[in-house]
Amino acid sequence: MGKDEKQTGRKRHHHLRVPVFPEEKEEIERQARQAGLSVARYLREVGQGYEIKGITDYERVRELAQINGDLGRLGGLLKLWLTDDVRTAKFGEATISALLGRIEATQDDMGRVMKAIVRPRAER
Repeated sequence: MGKDEKQTGRKRHHHLRVPVFPEEKEEIERQARQAGLSVARYLREVGQGYEIKGITDYERVRELAQINGDLGRLGGLLKLWLTDDVRTAKFGEATISALLGRIEATQDDMGRVMKAIVRPRAER
């Protein structure tokens, strides 16, 4: 019994047959795996117009975590400067401007990674 059947208490009795070429079969199976779904559930959801939410690439998540750490460290430096900490007494305007520029560049990096993870929605 599948997850949907357990939730609704209903069992599916009707089957659809769809003839496909071998390369189409491989592509459908690849996309289903990428979404973390069985082929049947993937096709059922796509066929009903549902947006498929895939499994996020772990490498991209790791990259985002590193970028987030960079932002935290840069923010910590800025906080020290704003609190007039003696360790930042030598920071001048040029240093702070460079720090703010680096924070902005790091945010851009994060946006780039996020765009690579998120796929555009299918036209409905």
